[in-house]
Amino acid sequence: MSEPKLSVYMITYNNERTVRKALESVTWADEVVIVDSFSDDKTVEICREFTDRVFQRKWPGFRDQYQHAADLTSHPWVLFVDADEEIPGELAQEIRRIVNANGNGTDGFIVHRRTYFMGKWIRYGGWYPDCEVRLYQRDKGRWEGGLFAKVAVRGKVDSLIHPYLHYPYRDISEQIQRADRYSRTAAEEMFQDGKRCRLLDLLFRPFFRFIKEYLFKSGFRDGVPGLVIITTTMFYVFMKYAKLWELTHAAGPGPVSPGRNTPEATPAGKESEHASS
Repeated sequence: MSEPKLSVYMITYNNERTVRKALESVTWADEVVIVDSFSDDKTVEICREFTDRVFQRKWPGFRDQYQHAADLTSHPWVLFVDADEEIPGELAQEIRRIVNANGNGTDGFIVHRRTYFMGKWIRYGGWYPDCEVRLYQRDKGRWEGGLFAKVAVRGKVDSLIHPYLHYPYRDISEQIQRADRYSRTAAEEMFQDGKRCRLLDLLFRPFFRFIKEYLFKSGFRDGVPGLVIITTTMFYVFMKYAKLWELTHAAGPGPVSPGRNTPEATPAGKESEHASS
């Protein structure tokens, strides 16, 4: 009986800064599938150096784009890797052992993430520990959710030992710009779910995030990067609720039409729930 095979899938949009490192880290996979949202930099050109399974598709949102990429794979085990991430050698070996053993009765595996920011690996606060299902049997997992979409696995889920690596931002400016984009998308999702902003949300939710992540989860131990992270997180939380208030109160008479699926909402790589609620 032949050994089970593994497909890696990835979604991209203007990721020329990081996508080469990401693809170099998965050359051991049996198949790599990429769905690009019509990048206007060298992302697609770089991707085609590594695989001929590169597709382009208009951006429909995280859940649908990830699921579309997963549906294009052809092997029983799948691993999703974002274009600003890297699978180190130890994790690659662990994944191959799991796949060769066909999961040993397990249907999905949670993988932990380590994030590199402002010249250091983040070890505390809201960014660590951070984990989600990454490796799973293709017919047992489906994407669920919106901006912070995740894979839901029908069956037994276990954890892998070794982490994957994340290089999310070129600099602080890119971090702030993405927080601004994602806060818009999050506000639109909340609005469509019937949620509304109260003054207390604006006043206290950013403060609660500071208490939770910078004090209780020791974000201060990451030094200046930790301070930048919590400040930007508080900005994200405040702007999310401010934009929800704007959608509710500032649109004037008539129906509100949030600008979903615009280029501004297109990812440079999936965010975790670093910036949620």
